[in-house]
Amino acid sequence: MLCLLISLVGLSACRNPIDTSALNSLAKSDVDMIADTSLREMNMLMEELLVKLYKRNPHELDKVNGMSIGQRQNQIFDTPGRLVYKELQQLQGTAALDLAFDPGYKGDRVFALMAGLVGMVRCAYNWQSEQFMFDSLDGQSLFNSARNIEVLAARLSNARGADGKRLLLSNSQQGEKEDLSYERTFGKMIAIQDMMAFAVVGKWERGFNSVIKNVVFLPMGM
Repeated sequence: MLCLLISLVGLSACRNPIDTSALNSLAKSDVDMIADTSLREMNMLMEELLVKLYKRNPHELDKVNGMSIGQRQNQIFDTPGRLVYKELQQLQGTAALDLAFDPGYKGDRVFALMAGLVGMVRCAYNWQSEQFMFDSLDGQSLFNSARNIEVLAARLSNARGADGKRLLLSNSQQGEKEDLSYERTFGKMIAIQDMMAFAVVGKWERGFNSVIKNVVFLPMGM
């Protein structure tokens, strides 16, 4: 396969324009292509979640003067790699998620939650937007991210401040029209990460620690 790739690179140098999509597909295993599709779907679901949370909690957006949903989308999804913000005390991943549920935090909780979630998912995919044949995803990290999304969904539905009010609103409250779309979104994300975890374990024939903690985010090795 390596010789074939080198030959194709040599041939492509003699032609213009170069079709890099063909080379990319040759450098990917089935699991790599599944991972790419999974990450794209995760990004779409997370962007959808960001919009929904801000519409449900508009007061969080108002904590930063002149901020819009579109600006928050750009800050998170147009920034590659690690998501480190002074606004979030430089906290990343699960630490940023914990900040979102800290009763004493005065900043934008939705931003902390989404920056933490997106960073955690990126960590599970080795901070890469694409996977290739010689890359190695970690099944345990993918599995942990799925469990962390379960914890996130539970905390989002139950976390309250000192006044007894929910820190962030998501699913419908008593007296409101039923809305289970948040549960469906989280369910899809959990299923995708679990699927990837088992696909990677099958690829490398290794298992993972299946211990689940219900209230504490599992480590991601960030």
